Amino acid sequence: MSWLTEYVRPKIRGLLKREVPDNLWTNCESCEQMILTKDLHKALNVCPHCGHHMRASVAERLEWTFDNGEYTRIELPKVAVDPLSFRDRKRYTDRLKDERAKSQLDESMVVAHGQIGGHSAVVAVMAFEFIAGTMGAALGEAFIAAVRLAILQQAPLVVFTASGGARMQEGMISLMQMPRTTVAVDMLRDAGLPYIVVMTNPTTGGVSASFAMLGDIQIAEPNALIGFAGQRVIEDTVREKLPEGFQRAEYLLDHGMLDMVVKRGDLHETLGRLIGQLNYRHITQHAAA
Repeated sequence: MSWLTEYVRPKIRGLLKREVPDNLWTNCESCEQMILTKDLHKALNVCPHCGHHMRASVAERLEWTFDNGEYTRIELPKVAVDPLSFRDRKRYTDRLKDERAKSQLDESMVVAHGQIGGHSAVVAVMAFEFIAGTMGAALGEAFIAAVRLAILQQAPLVVFTASGGARMQEGMISLMQMPRTTVAVDMLRDAGLPYIVVMTNPTTGGVSASFAMLGDIQIAEPNALIGFAGQRVIEDTVREKLPEGFQRAEYLLDHGMLDMVVKRGDLHETLGRLIGQLNYRHITQHAAA
């Protein structure tokens, strides 16, 4: 009996209580179906049951966008930390420190360069995982650095947007990034270089009111939320009931605000084809000049 109780029973209990890793399964935010995490990664974070496009990290975006996942990140300009000595529930400096530790990113935009479809390109990716992709001075500097790199390399600029809007902890400094990034887009236009924007879920606030809506080609992922203010705020302002889904990518495509809605699995090929076509136009224009 002692052999059964001291050896066999603990073995059986160990088998029954074997722990399952916490990250083995993921629930779809839309249909709530369970998906094996490894299968979800293979599907580029798109639900195989309902096609819902889940959020993607900066690292995933860069890997999916560049040929063979190969790219070079650039070091971005430093900005003043906490210029307003802001504090809400915690000090802004403490919030930045926590966000950097959690996301392993320095700020809400990353810039890299490499090849897309065999063509040189500069890519800027907004990080929703860093304070909801909010726009502050550092993001403005990062965007301008991306523009300058594109001009230096005579390459197109592709920007992936994902943002909750302006960063309140930087007040007017955050709002000033709207005209600064708009001027930077004009620099690209003056250089005759293509500017492609891919809007992901969500793209809202000051980002949607500035560089996100100024692309030569406007692309969005399926069902991405795109707008300036929320539906309730707009309805309260205009005192009208707005159509269902009026801030979703498909509605905006139907009403001329977007050029195309592209599934994530098709984005790499689509970007490569567009860059090739726009590069040809850029080269022929320069040759004619």
